[in-house]
Amino acid sequence: MQNIPGYQAGTYVIDPVHSSIEFSVRHMMVAKVKGQFVDFGGTIVLAENPADSTAEASIDPKSVDTRNNDRDNHLRSGDFFSTEEFPEWTFKSTGTRVDGDDYFIIGDMQIKGVTKSLELELEFGGIAPDAAGEIRAGATATTTIKRSDFGITFNVNLETGGVMLGDDIKVTVDISAIKQ
Repeated sequence: MQNIPGYQAGTYVIDPVHSSIEFSVRHMMVAKVKGQFVDFGGTIVLAENPADSTAEASIDPKSVDTRNNDRDNHLRSGDFFSTEEFPEWTFKSTGTRVDGDDYFIIGDMQIKGVTKSLELELEFGGIAPDAAGEIRAGATATTTIKRSDFGITFNVNLETGGVMLGDDIKVTVDISAIKQ
């Protein structure tokens, strides 16, 4: 990321209207269920040296949306997210890693009062002015987390073998952030 066209150091605020946090989990051993979080925000500070950049974000787990109200309400319950007790999840970067042409953001994710380090693979989209003349930075970050690492262990054994829900959660974060 040393030679990024249009790179501008500065503080960027995530634009939730043009960003998304999506996830998928194995369901019934054969398919995947996808969902998203609707309410989130954060700040990215792009440093003069891109490797020194930082990011912080928060997610409202009550805003989970899997297109099924019953399932969403179950996810908000004590079986899964315990949103009454833990109304906010947070991420704070702690570093970066470069592996050839691949870039990673390392940080601490806090879910349900449990903090774990994770690594997100970064695909930097670029920096450019939008139609209103505001400077935007765009990126996609992906990772896989284990829900059991955060104390989310609810499951149902299937009569045919296996369990209703997988432990691995694939997360994709698409960000558009506006320079302040």
